[in-house]
Amino acid sequence: MTGPQTPAHRLRAEDLTLAYDQRTVATSLGVDIPDRSFTVILGPNACGKSTLLKALARMLKPKAGQVYLDGQSIASYRSREVARRLGLLPQSSNAPGGITVGDLVARGRYPHQRLLKQWSAEDEDAVTEAMRQTGVLELADRPVDDLSGGQRQRVWLAMVLAQQTSILLLDEPTTYLDISHQVEVLDLCADLHARKGHTVVAVLHDLNQACRYATHLVVLRAGGTVAAEGPPADVMTAELVEDVFGLPCRIIDDPETGTPLMVPAAPRRHVPEGGAAADPVMAETS
Repeated sequence: MTGPQTPAHRLRAEDLTLAYDQRTVATSLGVDIPDRSFTVILGPNACGKSTLLKALARMLKPKAGQVYLDGQSIASYRSREVARRLGLLPQSSNAPGGITVGDLVARGRYPHQRLLKQWSAEDEDAVTEAMRQTGVLELADRPVDDLSGGQRQRVWLAMVLAQQTSILLLDEPTTYLDISHQVEVLDLCADLHARKGHTVVAVLHDLNQACRYATHLVVLRAGGTVAAEGPPADVMTAELVEDVFGLPCRIIDDPETGTPLMVPAAPRRHVPEGGAAADPVMAETS
C-alpha cells in the first residue's frame, strides 16, 4: 500500500470564473504555480492580475471553478489554517490609527496564536527578523501613520514575513517605492525564494523587473486569459509584447543578468521630403 500522494503543485487554479458584482473579469482561467518558484503575473491594466491573486489567496470567491491548496479546495480550510500556509501582501492596506510599526508587524503572528499558546520567544524572534530583513527595525516604535509611503510598504511586507508561511502572494509589492527600494524589496523576495525555498507569487507591472527576478512568468491578456507561461527566456518575445501590450519593441540580453530585457521601439520621426528631420532643440531656440 502506498502513502498519500504529494500534489503536483501546492497552489493551483482550475477553470476559474472571476467577477466583481456583474462584471466578469476572467472565464475558464487555469494556472499552476510551480512549487518553490518565483512566479510573476504580468498583463495589461484590467486584465485580472490582482483579481487572480485575490482568488489564489481566498480573498475573492470564484463564481465558478476551484483554487486548490495542498491538494484540497482552499474553500475547505479554516481561515487560520490558510494563513499558516500562505501570506498575502495586498495592493493597498490601512493600518489602525496610532499603531506602531512593531505592533503592526506582530499581527503577522496571529495565525500561530492559540488560547493556551500566547506570545512566545519564537514570535518575538520572527517579528524582529522580519523587520530586520525589510530594513524597518529602527522604526519599531514609530507610529505607522508617520511613515512615508515607501516605509509603510516595507512594514506591511514585514508583517507578511512574520507570518512565516512558505507561500507568499504579493500584489504590486513595489508600489510607492523609489527605484532603489524597488530593487531592495525584489532582491529580498528573490533571496527568500532562493535561500529559504519560499514559493513567491507577485503581480508586477515592470516587464524588465519581472524577467530579472522571476523563474516563471504567467502573462495574461485583456479578458483574463493566459497568453503565455513559462521561464522568462522562453516567454518574453517581441511578438508577445506587441500582441499583449500593443508595444513594438526589441528583446535583448540584460548586460548584468543575461535575462530578457525589453527595449521599446523608438518613435519614428517625420522627415520632410527632401530634408533631414527637424531637431526639436534647435526648433525651440530658433
